[in-house]
Parts: sequence; C-alpha cells; structure tokens
Amino acid sequence: MDSDAATEHLDVLVVGAGLSGVGAACQLVRRRPGTTFAVLESRGAIGGTWDLFRYPGVRSDSDMYTLGYSFRPWRGGKAIADGASIREYVKDTAREFGVEERIRFHHRVVSAEFSTAAARWTVVVERPAADGGTERATLTCGFLLSCTGYYRYDRGFTPEFPGTEEFTAAGGRVVHPQHWPADLDASGKRFVVIGSGATAVTLVPNLARDAEHVTMLQRSPSWVLGLSSRDHLADRLRGRVPERISYPLVRAKHVALATATYQFSRRRPQKAREWLRSKVAAKLPADFDVDRHFTPRYDPWDQRVCFVPDGDLFRALRSDRASVVTDGIDTFTRDGIRLASGRELGADVVVTATGLDLLFLGGMGLAVDGERVDPAQSVVYRGMMLSGIPNFAFALGYTNASWTLKVDLVTEHVCRLLDLMDRRGHRVVRPGTPTDPQRRPLIDLDSGYVRRAAGRLPQQGVASPWRLRQNYPADRWTLKHRRVDDRALEFS
Repeated sequence: MDSDAATEHLDVLVVGAGLSGVGAACQLVRRRPGTTFAVLESRGAIGGTWDLFRYPGVRSDSDMYTLGYSFRPWRGGKAIADGASIREYVKDTAREFGVEERIRFHHRVVSAEFSTAAARWTVVVERPAADGGTERATLTCGFLLSCTGYYRYDRGFTPEFPGTEEFTAAGGRVVHPQHWPADLDASGKRFVVIGSGATAVTLVPNLARDAEHVTMLQRSPSWVLGLSSRDHLADRLRGRVPERISYPLVRAKHVALATATYQFSRRRPQKAREWLRSKVAAKLPADFDVDRHFTPRYDPWDQRVCFVPDGDLFRALRSDRASVVTDGIDTFTRDGIRLASGRELGADVVVTATGLDLLFLGGMGLAVDGERVDPAQSVVYRGMMLSGIPNFAFALGYTNASWTLKVDLVTEHVCRLLDLMDRRGHRVVRPGTPTDPQRRPLIDLDSGYVRRAAGRLPQQGVASPWRLRQNYPADRWTLKHRRVDDRALEFS
C-alpha cells in the first residue's frame, strides 16, 4: 500500500492481458525484477484476440516465429497456427514468467488522470462487487502502459442491411465472427459469408467441410496469397540445432521475407499485382474469373494481403462446396440475399465478416492535471507515446508484418526508459510536440475499418521520431540500441 494514502500504488499498470499485455508484463519481470506492477484485464481470461475469437478455423495471419515472443520460442509444428494453440502459448508464457498471478480479471479501466505535481496516474476501474453487482475502485501508478489493441471487444462492425428482419423472422440467422455462437452447427446449412478479408478467407474453407454450400460474397476482392502452414527451415533445424540458434535464425528469415515483399510491393506495385495474380491463377481452374474475384482495384499493401495456408480456400473453390460472388447487396429476403445484379443467394446463415470497430486505448478516458485529453489531437512519438502525455505508452503492432515484432520493441524500450529515469532520478517524462505542422493518419492503410476511425485515432508526423515507420529493421535499431533520451522527450 502507498504510505500516504489508502489507495494501492504500483510502479506500472499494464492494461490488457492479451498477446501484448502478457508480453509487456514478461518484459518487466525479465528486465526490471524489482518493479511492482499489475495487469488489468476487462474480461475473465488471458489471450485477448485469441480468446475472444472462436469462429471456425480462426488462426494467425502472420507466422508464429514472429508473432511469438522474441524471448520465448514458438515450439508448435505449424508456422500458421490455429487460435487455440496461440491462446495456450500466451497462457503458458504468462505462467512460465509468473505473470498469471499479477493479472486482475474483470477490471475494466474507465479513466486515468495524471498529476504532474504527484508524478503519478490515478486510475479508476470498474470491477465485480461482493454483492454480485459492480463497483468502482481507484489505483495509482507511476507509469501507465496500454496494451488494449485497437478494436472494440464488445462488438464488431456490421453495416445496416435492408431486409435483415425479414430474413431472421423467417428463421435465418445473422452472425458476426467476433461473437461466434457456440451452438451453431454448420452441417447441411447454406452459408453466405459477407466479406473478403482475412476472416472471410479463413471461414469459407472451414465451413465448407460440413455445410451444404458456402458462398463468399464480396463487394470488391482482396489480394490473397497461398503459402505453406509449415516452415521447412524450422522443420529441418528442429532437433538438430540448439533452439537458441535456430529460433532467431528462422525468425530473421521471416522478417527478411516480409520486409522484402512489402518494399517490393510499394516500389513496384504493378509487378507485385502481376505476381500475386499469377499465384492465384495457378491454384484455380483455367476458366475461373481471377480478374473479377481476386484482382483488387487497389495496390498490394494499400490493404493487408490475406494469406491462404496450404491453399485451403482455393481447394474449397475447386470443389462444389464453395464459391465466390463479387456483387453488391440489394436487400436481404426471406430466403437469403438479393444482389444488386438481381441474382438471389439462398442462405440459412449469413456471416457478416465485415470488419472491426476501432477503439483506441480500450475506450479509457485520459486527463492530465485536470484537463481532458483527446488522443486524436496528439501526435505519436516513436509509435509508442503521445505528444504532451506524461508517463504513458501504448503497444501498437505492425500492419505490414507481425504484430508482436513491434510490441516486443515497444515494451523493451519502455523498460529502458524506466531504467534511465531511475538512474537520473526523473519522475516524469513526456514527449513534446513536433515543430512541423504536417500530419498523416496513424494507420496508413486504406481498409474500411481504418477509414471509419480516422477521426478518433492519434496522428503521426512526417519525420522521425514522429513518423510511424512500418519497418522492423529500422525500428529495431532505434528502439533497442539508440539513446533513450532524445531531444523530443522532456524529463523532470
């Protein structure tokens, strides 16, 4: 307990017990063993995304050698892993590093206010009460680290479709993948999956195993790329080379491939388009309309490229169990969906794989010295702090590579920053404000979920350290090896 108040005080509060939050807590245990901290989790389980999403076939969209932590090797057989395996990996990591007992479940952070005079955050949480209801409690901390991801957990995004009530009244079912019903049996049912992103690409082949038929209905296509679910280099090295050598080697290979592919796509977009199209065409029948269904209007990495492990989507489309339709939706009907072209798709279940609803910092309200802070008016410093906000950082992964690559760097850099403050006797650190007034969106993707939330997210500047670089090798040098106390930070 804090010596001058009844409120519990901790050195660090980590918000979120998903992949990022558990990783951050492990870094504190590894690098700052004397630090007092707790992890606040609004739900009742470890795992975040990988505990929430339970739809058929849910899996990683990045290889596990980079989605896994740098400090704890991924030992699973598959590089593209299923959601349950990832969830167990996160839970096992928390258990191994003694983080499990530091997590306070069903603690939702409502607000946090920083006092410069006291050099601490006052954090208000909502938690279960003894009488079965809820209550609010207060904690204080010296540093606040948000690891909440960037989307709402209580709901996904579903557009308003006319005729939905008529469809459901006739016995049809509408489901969002973010909250998949445990009682939904696909056997013998007709499914229409609305969407063309990673979730839809995953759902279609998995539902097709039991369903009567699955149609992937997309307004416009996405870029997709087939790849093996296993890493052949890892398979060859396993058991022959010590893990301390093989894991960094396989990890470096994936980093290099992802970086090279992304840079090639951005610098030679037409060549990248031709290459991706040829890869898809090779997996489908000769008469398949690849241009209509798998050749988007946008360039590769204007939106994320969707991976198809072991070609399962293409295999389903070659059978009579799945199909893809590119068209607009006119209305839902009693029996399914009528398209803009007039064609009707029969359906028993419609899955709205239509994206996420973004929510920065899990929706917690921030204030500094009595003044409310609007994160949308802030500029991101090194992709981890916000201009003008003291003793605060957040974990946001890459959009063009594995999420954890960036989160590992951020949480390690926070430890370096806290070490520096301890050595020099500083109690407060805050980024200043960039002198260049030019601003860019925080997430440089043209995806619908990003466009919808553009006005609610912080911005980035146009030059270092205010520019959010989607470049792991460059960020690794900056966040791991360069001086922590650059001119953009103000210490007191």
